[in-house]
Amino acid sequence: MPTQENIQTVAEIKTLLENNDIAIITRYKGMNVAQVTNLRRKLRESGVEYKVFKNTLSRLALKELGLEDAAQYMDGPTAWAFCPDPLTPTKLLKSFGKEVKFVSMLGGVLTGQVVNKEQLDALADLPSREQLLAQVVGTIAAPLSNLVGVLNAVPRNFVNVLDQIREQKEKADAA
Repeated sequence: MPTQENIQTVAEIKTLLENNDIAIITRYKGMNVAQVTNLRRKLRESGVEYKVFKNTLSRLALKELGLEDAAQYMDGPTAWAFCPDPLTPTKLLKSFGKEVKFVSMLGGVLTGQVVNKEQLDALADLPSREQLLAQVVGTIAAPLSNLVGVLNAVPRNFVNVLDQIREQKEKADAA
């Protein structure tokens, strides 16, 4: 017989899965308190919600949402990272996993699709949103900059031609 607390936890997991673009299942076994605190602080500062749920309750929530394939990544103690921005938690967890070997991404759910560790790693390697926007703006700005240079060159060249004609007339008048 399910308890009211378990029913609420399953509902919370379902809400988190539905309201975030990414949910990452992570392994954290072996971390000390300082490392866990540091990881939670970094994630919280970036708008990532990091929670530990019982695997049985997580499996129930996944099954109710039709995402039971993600349950294969829950082996042993796991924690979930939820975020509306898919890049932020993958980058943070991958970077933190290089510092603390106990942390690793196992799999998860990305916009309603089950993803594995390799897909999460590939996502973490993508440039950030700001970098992509800067590249797009740079790509758009380069031709505009060239156009401005060409448009500025026309009057400048015309002024240079007029100046050379003036110099020639002055030399002709002086002679």
